[in-house]
Amino acid sequence: MTYDNTVVVRVPATSANLGPGFDSLGLALDLYDEVGAALLTTPGVHIDVEGEGAGELDGGEGHLIVSTMRAAFDRMGAPQPAGIRLRCLNRIPHARGLGSSSAAICAGILAARALASSAYGDGATLGDDEVFALATELEGHPDNVAPCLAGGLTIAWSEQSGPASMVKLTPHKDVRPVVLIPDFRLSTEEARGLLPKDVPHSDAAANAGRAALLIAALTRRPETGLLLAATEDRLHQDYRAPAMPRTADLLRRLRAAGVPAVVSGAGPTILAFSTHDTQDLIAPEVGTDWHIQPMNVDPVGAGVLFPETR
Repeated sequence: MTYDNTVVVRVPATSANLGPGFDSLGLALDLYDEVGAALLTTPGVHIDVEGEGAGELDGGEGHLIVSTMRAAFDRMGAPQPAGIRLRCLNRIPHARGLGSSSAAICAGILAARALASSAYGDGATLGDDEVFALATELEGHPDNVAPCLAGGLTIAWSEQSGPASMVKLTPHKDVRPVVLIPDFRLSTEEARGLLPKDVPHSDAAANAGRAALLIAALTRRPETGLLLAATEDRLHQDYRAPAMPRTADLLRRLRAAGVPAVVSGAGPTILAFSTHDTQDLIAPEVGTDWHIQPMNVDPVGAGVLFPETR
């Protein structure tokens, strides 16, 4: 088997929505998948997976990173390679609300861009805005791909006609995310299917105010009281609760104890913000059925780590 070239890409986990920022706010976390991708001169797809999804994921053209790479080659106008080899070290839990599919999509695009540039020259490439646009198109919404690509805290939005856009912000140094990961899964499609077509105007107005407050709290004043008020949501979490009652129950208990906590993405993971007032309150509410993992905010987002010589 011959390798034309190889790149290694690292992509972070993300938490979208952050409570009131439905489909717009996202935070990059320092939990990473690493993907080694190579073009083959012989036909076929060869995939080795270690960690999350090992033995479960599609081992051929249906693998999300492979299909994303194919889409990226087409978007660049580059020739499709005869074959692709992937080596995936997956640390981001799947179907838990931590952006595993967005991470795979971003990894596929960045790997394809780096490989195409090496194999076919600078004429076959994508700008960063084009990478974001393609990732949003493939994922369906920008709230996870934005922080995955850019790092930090992001605000993403889409025009009625035209590509999505994003702004990156730097969270305050005292922002301390803690993820509470359950042992059960929930697909994004199932969670989205529970959302109503219309919501009360008062709920929409409340969320707009809380989302604005959340930006101030995360970037300037990450105080317990502000974070607790700023993470209140009326648009999606209660509607999704029937699909994840254990998450809804734990979220209620954490917030009643004064912990600023939200459903991470579509769930079922919970994201809490640990402060000096709440750091000792989280574990007693969680118990033993959840994995508690303190994290830092990833400041830089996805990137190519290094070429790998075979």
